[in-house]
Amino acid sequence: MPASGVSAAAIAARLSALGLPARTEERTRHTSVEAQVPDALSVESWREVLDVVAEADRFGLLATSMNGRTLWAVVRKAVPTTGDVGGPSYQR
Repeated sequence: MPASGVSAAAIAARLSALGLPARTEERTRHTSVEAQVPDALSVESWREVLDVVAEADRFGLLATSMNGRTLWAVVRKAVPTTGDVGGPSYQR
């Protein structure tokens, strides 16, 4: 598992320990973590949740009337240091 996956798994485990069951998903350039946030979450719990997702490269909260609130976090994968770093269209 890449380092991003390990970091994302740790974030997911910490969110689950706070009562927010989380799921992770490997993507091409990052690993994402998502968790449903209940309507009744105390101020103290929000602080703890924010401390957890602050470990990610990016995070946010998606709130809709149909799906409730989804907390998301993204941990970027490391950029390769050798090889075709820029991709096929990269020009110097």
